Amino acid sequence: MDDLTSRLSKLGVSHLSPHPNCNPDINPVDIYRSHITDAIAELTGADRSVIYPALAWSTSLDKGDLVLAVPALRIKGKKPADIASEIAEKFPDSPLVYKPTLNNIFLQFFFKPDALSQLVIPSILQKKATYGRNSRVGLKDPSDPSKGSKRIVVEFSSPNIAKPFHAGHLRSTIIGGFLSNLYERAGWDVIRMNYLGDWGTQFGLLALAWTMYGNEENLLVDPIGHLYDIYVQINRLHGPEHDKITEMKKRGEDVTELYEKSWGKKAHEYFRRMEDGDEEVLVLWRRFRDLSIQRYKQTYARLNIDYDVYSGESQIKSESMEAAMQTLTEKGLLEESEGAMIINLEKYSKKLGKCRVKKPDGTTLYLTRDIGAAVERYERYQFDRMIYVVAMQQDLHLGQLFKIIELMGRKDVSDKCEHINFGMVQGMSTRKGTVKFLDDILKEVAEKMHEVMRTNADKYSQVENPEQVADTLGITSVMVQDMSGKRLNNYEFNINRMTSFEGDTGPYLQYAHARLCSIVRRVGIPYDTLHDADLSLLTSGTSASHSSHAALLIRSLAQWPDVFNNTLKTLEPVTVLIYLFKMTHMLSSSYDHLKILGSDPELARARLALYECARQVLNEGMKLLGLSPVDRYVIETDLRSRCRGRTMLLYLPHPANITIPIPGQASLST
Repeated sequence: MDDLTSRLSKLGVSHLSPHPNCNPDINPVDIYRSHITDAIAELTGADRSVIYPALAWSTSLDKGDLVLAVPALRIKGKKPADIASEIAEKFPDSPLVYKPTLNNIFLQFFFKPDALSQLVIPSILQKKATYGRNSRVGLKDPSDPSKGSKRIVVEFSSPNIAKPFHAGHLRSTIIGGFLSNLYERAGWDVIRMNYLGDWGTQFGLLALAWTMYGNEENLLVDPIGHLYDIYVQINRLHGPEHDKITEMKKRGEDVTELYEKSWGKKAHEYFRRMEDGDEEVLVLWRRFRDLSIQRYKQTYARLNIDYDVYSGESQIKSESMEAAMQTLTEKGLLEESEGAMIINLEKYSKKLGKCRVKKPDGTTLYLTRDIGAAVERYERYQFDRMIYVVAMQQDLHLGQLFKIIELMGRKDVSDKCEHINFGMVQGMSTRKGTVKFLDDILKEVAEKMHEVMRTNADKYSQVENPEQVADTLGITSVMVQDMSGKRLNNYEFNINRMTSFEGDTGPYLQYAHARLCSIVRRVGIPYDTLHDADLSLLTSGTSASHSSHAALLIRSLAQWPDVFNNTLKTLEPVTVLIYLFKMTHMLSSSYDHLKILGSDPELARARLALYECARQVLNEGMKLLGLSPVDRYVIETDLRSRCRGRTMLLYLPHPANITIPIPGQASLST
């Protein structure tokens, strides 16, 4: 704070009023909020506690850096338009902001770029990756850090054992990994948990399939693939039988004889033995579970995911479920229906309906195990929040779970649970064997990237490990495409769209970061000297075009802390992604105007400081999303129109290169 106080003093700002959630040492824009709040309070007499939160950050810089909707000031006796006009007219001269621009009942505040550069660039150079992070959010008591951080459990991915990791799990994994990164950067103690589907009747069906179709040699070569193949085979027998029984039940027909001979009955009996602790069947279950986890870990490593806990339905203690059932009985919540135990939640909300918690044969259900799991987790981790990153298909299930926990008298647990849902990857069916699996997706994307790399033989010959590079770029493409829409939007799987180089894509972000790294390396100006750069040269003393490009980029970098804070509210990866693309578009249009080579040494130093700050923010934003930024490239062409033609060569942090085409742009020296 001493350094910030000194910089503000040099700018002629001697006082900043304190406000809740005002962190001028973390977020430069909070300096402006406080400064503007004081000015408006003096002009209107409005309460500072009302003014400050009403100053909203702008997602479009042409509409200002901060925007105030005057009705939010709640000033009585005057029309909002008249108040806005009076503020705009009488707003005092300021070293930080221009007089506000009047737009009906809105006031748009534009920051003076010279002062902004003196506040933003030194902050980024000093804080590096931590710029914009507000670790106070995660403190139990922000006024007393010694009390420690709040704890959050993030349950995500959660595939079924012995089944390949498919694109539906990919969405949960990407979103859950992003949320874990986000909360960690906000100061929370994050527990990353993978709750595997490793228990239930479906495993009984798989075990039956193993006895009929299992092949030890195939299992050793490709355990997940082989187990899935035999699961599909057994479902060709079980599926039609199950559908027939279901239809007969709907018609009110007796299905007893058919069920007693069915594969479903045999699977139930096998699972009953598992729940009874039969070691003979548990040995096979453990083997399949261990093989599945080994394969999953390989996949997660490719996606930059590292779990703290591999849990699962099988790990829930029988005592926990028995205690839950006892509580439900004592509360009078259980009812018998066709031999099963159900809870009628329609009494509390019609949309929650009725749900089974125990089958007629006494075996547990997914919901039963989830109830036990939630209580166990709270007792073990004492979490302040737990989020389930699960598709919106499970909205009803999670709603029922939270309500049941509340009715059990554990509102202390249910109030801390939240469902973060998302749309589906459409056009897939597990039982029929038509699902597209992640390993196959990544292989297909990597092959497409490899084809692109081969289009330039000279550059391709420089690539030391083209397969590794194609895989890295392919993963970036898949992840960025998956994050490009809001969570709730359904996602139509389309390999051509994932691998497209048109528009805002993963390869474009990688290019933008690699180019900034190249600029920083090639100019030969020591990093330590950037702190002493004359930043005033960025926005004054040069042409209007040069200064406007620098000013726009500085204003964009100033927004990053607000983007981070807003993302904590939206919990949407696309919030970050949109910002990164906007910022990189500004960068791309700035290179012709903010050249370093051939510029005056002091101007070159100031511009390098600006580019280094942009690189740092872009790097941090990509890592927040779970991407691995590349840092080296040799370029023949510009990418200002974002990946439409020719060729560029990217070098990964570890020896490997990427050659991809950049269609039809003139070459540009850096």
